[in-house]
Amino acid sequence: MMRYKSTSINSKWTKTKWLLKHSELSDNVPHTLQFNKSNLNTMLSKYETVFFKPTVGSGGARIIRIRKLSSGYQTHYNTTKVNYSTLNSLYNKLNRFSNQRAFLLQKGIQLARTNGKPFDIRVMVQKTNSGEWKSTAIFMKIGKPGKVATNYNQGGKIGFLQPTLSGAGFDTTSTEQMEQQLQQMGVAVGGQFDRYLKGFRELGLDVALDANKKPWILEVNTRPQIYPLKHMRDRTMYKKILSYAKQYGRTK
Repeated sequence: MMRYKSTSINSKWTKTKWLLKHSELSDNVPHTLQFNKSNLNTMLSKYETVFFKPTVGSGGARIIRIRKLSSGYQTHYNTTKVNYSTLNSLYNKLNRFSNQRAFLLQKGIQLARTNGKPFDIRVMVQKTNSGEWKSTAIFMKIGKPGKVATNYNQGGKIGFLQPTLSGAGFDTTSTEQMEQQLQQMGVAVGGQFDRYLKGFRELGLDVALDANKKPWILEVNTRPQIYPLKHMRDRTMYKKILSYAKQYGRTK
């Protein structure tokens, strides 16, 4: 039995910095800064919506959406919204919430919607034994209305590319173009990560489409979950990922 081996890196900040060093991919990374009072002020003076998320964490946990109101600010955590009249009171709340752990501030991308529900995209890339990166699967995470994250364990649903994009107003040609763009993006991210650390065999990109249909890389997972695909009626995608995963000892 082969042992599972693929390099993993937890820090979202490190991974963001790697992406920003790529001449093309950097254009698809939302403005991101480390959390402190001065950066909170910077981000909220530039953007209507900012996400506050742990530098290390997965599954969409502990993410707070911050919105600028006509007077003051509003946080949205899980399904709870709280208003703050000053930046100071907001900062104090976030600082307590962080509990001395590192957090990031990321420009909020208004997610495209499919039949009225927000969605983002997971692009799965895997490296073959000959060292070539391949985008092996693209699936959609369709959010539960009222939740901050689209993740499966936050009540989201998994969807297929074509019907999801169709529900977001894409025609056949633009769907094919988007699929190609996402596949190329996945392979480019794999190549970029290889420049900084050896041993990556799989990556999962979380990509958001904005209102202009531009893809934005929200984050890159080095331990991407695939179990939600197991529960789909059509398990072709799951089986394809596993056929590649066996090459580096991953069985589920």
